[in-house]
Amino acid sequence: MCLRIFAYLNYHVPRSRREILEILLKGLQRLEYRGYDSAVGIDGGNNKDWESNAKSIHLIKQRGKVKVLDEEINKQQDIDLDVEFDVHLGIAHTRWATHGVPSPVNSHPQRSDKHNEFIVIHNGIITNYKDLRKFLESKGYEFESETDTETIAKLVKYMYDNRENNDISFATLVEQVTQQLEGAFALVFKSIHFPGEAVGTRRGSPMLIGVKSDHKLSTDHIPVLYRSCEIVSVDSAPLNLSHFCVPHSAVIEHTNRVIFLEDDDIAAVTEGRLSIHRIKRTAGDHPARAIQTLQMELQQIMKGNFSSFMQKEIFEQPESVVNTMRGRVNFDDNTVTLGGLKDHIKEIQRCRRLILIACGTSYHAGVATRQVLEELTELPVMVELASDFLDRNTPVFRDDVCFFISQSGETADSLLALRYCKEQGALTVGITNTVGSSISRETDCGVHINAGPEIGVASTKAYSSQFVALIMFALLMCDDRISMQPRRREIIQGLRVLPDLIKEVLSLDEEIQKLAAELYQQKSVLIMGRGYHYATCLEGALKIKEITYMHSEGILAGELKHGPLALIDKLMPVIMIIMRDHTYIKCQNALQQVVARQGRPIVICDKDDYETIKNSSRTIKVPHCVDCLQGILSVIPLQLLSFHLAVLRGYDVRERTHLNMVF
Repeated sequence: MCLRIFAYLNYHVPRSRREILEILLKGLQRLEYRGYDSAVGIDGGNNKDWESNAKSIHLIKQRGKVKVLDEEINKQQDIDLDVEFDVHLGIAHTRWATHGVPSPVNSHPQRSDKHNEFIVIHNGIITNYKDLRKFLESKGYEFESETDTETIAKLVKYMYDNRENNDISFATLVEQVTQQLEGAFALVFKSIHFPGEAVGTRRGSPMLIGVKSDHKLSTDHIPVLYRSCEIVSVDSAPLNLSHFCVPHSAVIEHTNRVIFLEDDDIAAVTEGRLSIHRIKRTAGDHPARAIQTLQMELQQIMKGNFSSFMQKEIFEQPESVVNTMRGRVNFDDNTVTLGGLKDHIKEIQRCRRLILIACGTSYHAGVATRQVLEELTELPVMVELASDFLDRNTPVFRDDVCFFISQSGETADSLLALRYCKEQGALTVGITNTVGSSISRETDCGVHINAGPEIGVASTKAYSSQFVALIMFALLMCDDRISMQPRRREIIQGLRVLPDLIKEVLSLDEEIQKLAAELYQQKSVLIMGRGYHYATCLEGALKIKEITYMHSEGILAGELKHGPLALIDKLMPVIMIIMRDHTYIKCQNALQQVVARQGRPIVICDKDDYETIKNSSRTIKVPHCVDCLQGILSVIPLQLLSFHLAVLRGYDVRERTHLNMVF
């Protein structure tokens, strides 16, 4: 179940129901992805006494995007939007349906019973939910949805109904529930039995808590309390919370003070006091969770003059690659400094091989830089899809160095692969865009790409920044090799001019928009290249699939005669990438094969490649750069093309927050 969830708790901060709903809906809008159905859970009743209101829960659900939910809320006749709450917890979600068709009954919050005694919102997948459901049905609990999440709501009621002690806390109930759950989850609970209280927990899915108080907090660290351990119990810190939420873009307009939860943390707010619990202490546990300050401005996440975040982020790439290099690359003396690796670089230089592990776009960044990594490090480099890497139980050794590339730093398969590699004793390196993310915290060292917040669901500027970060690592690895110095200088000077060259490519936007108008009614498109540009083909095809719902396939041009050539005819749209590097002649041969099959390829080529321009019916001409960086310039036309195709095909260019849990 992929979804975006957001919760808001005001404690002794008066808010009307209208204000609370506006905050919840705005939070969901910041997190909206596909948004197949959406819902909120708030206190019922229309009294001045908040405790009386909290003894009932009102659920408002609707199929469709958040704006449809907003319309449904305004139709409600039985709730007073102007009644004021001194204390209130509201929870909300917008769902990409995987368990159960999009519908109000399948949307979150899921409820424990018809009286809404307990409700829960959930990100992740419960893998043993069928067994739990069978058990609960045997105990007389009736289910109404097709979701895995409903089993959680029913299970917490079962635990409550069968409690041994009437004084049981909400946090303890949730602990008992999580011990029965298998899979990945981030959860927030609300109950009529615990008015004004919120409990959240995570395992394998990210969660952060945003904290806002009118008073200076008494501590910047929240101690972790253990149910069974030999330590003195510590009172939880008085936080007087007014906001309780997550993903950076959703929380930043309320507060930049946040707490990142660890797996199996139980976070509870009771009477405005936040406490964090764990069942038992294990090796390596941190005794407290720090309140951190997000370095993000609200205007950074606003669209400005662009129609979508994706479009904005494509055009931000001249600045984002500069930010990735800022303070790290000295163009005057051709040196590279990566502070996050300085304590481990000697160990990395002595390693046996490099393994780059990632998913999707981040995997393509690894493929794009593999060749130059092999060249400059003189080490074997494996690039692995995290899911396949895990399925194979790939051998990993103590003298391997494993890189984990992820924009969010929370990619589930990559996190599982990271933990697997750590168990094998390998050194682990994170390449992420999110400070405080799970990968950045669990790896031994790493590089923050500094691309800035990426809200578009189709990653663009993070790809180019990951690309540059890996190039910088390759340059660092060979900084003391005399034979490599001419090549290093060539690449570093290429990095110097890269931002200006990106701007030049972006100036082709109008031309690419016209190309999209010619292609948007097609059913499929093939993208071909080789060498440094095979990754560009994969990434361009992914972008088109991801946001246009149009079939696209990235093809290695060297494999053209081994099957793909059969697809070529005068009706099949083909995009070819041909650059003046060591594969130029081979790519020209592939071009001739496509033309011989009556194909009419659109060629992305060097603007000074007069031969290709002369022999091609349609070209997109990009500036020339050093060969290993050319992939950044060749991918931007495909990013722009996918954006314009999506708009012309009538699809929303979707947005998200990569930390996809809001508490």
